[in-house]
Amino acid sequence: MSDDVTRSGPTRAPTSTRRAVLNTMKGSAGNLVEWYDVYIYTVFATYFEAQFFDENDSNSTVYIYAIFAVTFVMRPVGSWFFGRFADRRGRKAALMLSITIMSSCSFLVAVMPTRETIGYWAAVILVLARLVQGFATGGEYGTSATYMSEAATANRRGFLSSFQYVTLVGGHVLAQFTLLIALSVLDVDALHDWGWRIGFFIGGVAALVVLWIRRSMDESLSESHLKAIRAGEDRTAGSLKALFTRHWRPLLLVFLITAGGTVAFYTYSVNAPAIVKSTFGDDRALTATWINLIGLILLLLLQPVGGIISDHVGRKPLLIFFGVGGVLYTYVLLTYLPKTTSPLSAFALVAVGYIILTGYTSINAIVKAELFPADIRALGVGLGYALANSVFGGTAPLLYQASKSGGHVTWFIVYVTVVIGISLLVYIFGLKNKAVTVLDREQGSAWGVPVSSGPR
Repeated sequence: MSDDVTRSGPTRAPTSTRRAVLNTMKGSAGNLVEWYDVYIYTVFATYFEAQFFDENDSNSTVYIYAIFAVTFVMRPVGSWFFGRFADRRGRKAALMLSITIMSSCSFLVAVMPTRETIGYWAAVILVLARLVQGFATGGEYGTSATYMSEAATANRRGFLSSFQYVTLVGGHVLAQFTLLIALSVLDVDALHDWGWRIGFFIGGVAALVVLWIRRSMDESLSESHLKAIRAGEDRTAGSLKALFTRHWRPLLLVFLITAGGTVAFYTYSVNAPAIVKSTFGDDRALTATWINLIGLILLLLLQPVGGIISDHVGRKPLLIFFGVGGVLYTYVLLTYLPKTTSPLSAFALVAVGYIILTGYTSINAIVKAELFPADIRALGVGLGYALANSVFGGTAPLLYQASKSGGHVTWFIVYVTVVIGISLLVYIFGLKNKAVTVLDREQGSAWGVPVSSGPR
């Protein structure tokens, strides 16, 4: 372990910004690839759905998005397994295991036979592969959010931890960029036939590269803390029982903080691009892809800005900005975007949504990590997020498609608005800009110096 980190206390506080930045890059690289693998599915969905379901079936698109939603069932399981693993064996080991699993599943989807070859078993294999990927992704979020929060310097936690969503959105950007290149070099028929496999193959290769990069990352838990766990001196580390009995309040808070944010994220960043693609059609597919790609790049670039602002004014004001904006804007986005055929107007509608969304995405990782002590942090952050993500996030594309098919989009708009509104009440009445966080106490006491009194 480098001399740049302290060797006492439950977590190792970085002593240099340089070391913190390096660890942030290594920790977030896997997040980039894992979320690329998540979004490559939605980006290419319209091109490969006929490979798994009858194209004459009007519900085939709903089935494809149902598979996307079902994979979120495994998120809580993955967050429990990897959260416990990370809290007991270290963040680094958990992050390396999750990226290995993700890589294997990407390669499987890239080479698997289709409906024409093995019938309905193709859909079964696709579901199983996506379930395992959901398991790995469930572990990646909580562990990477925890690691990046612990590895950051105290006065830049908002900024450095914002790179979790930089890479999460970056995964979506790379998926859109992959589609853009594919559309540029292949015709639509080739994309439907075999070109969709390219995206999944790239994800598998990229995951192997990240696995190699993560070998040199620092462990954010101190060796003395890990030794105590291995020796049986700390039996509550990563314990589900301890989480539900001793830390149920922050767990509930994480769930409620996430609910509105995740339903907005999938509505704005998955449903909205799908609406743009549908509105512009196959004849203007390249234009639609450019709109979505530039919009997501904007969202990516906004994340560090939100993180920097939170380091100065606290986390709560940004969450309230998101909550108010989401309550007011969801109707506008979902009502007018399907009617917009002007590229500039479509981009403007999407961009405003992304500005609002940044109030949540840029700081949600650090807000949650600051609620738990080190011995339960990865489990608490991951499980609370995964449960809310499974209920409200992963189902959003499916619910939108179902409401659209039934002519009841208004119901979906009301649903999203209400969920964001509930989270807004939590942001206002359940959170405070505390002077000292759990992370401050851990790393401040590790150094034996007074902790920062800056805003939270």
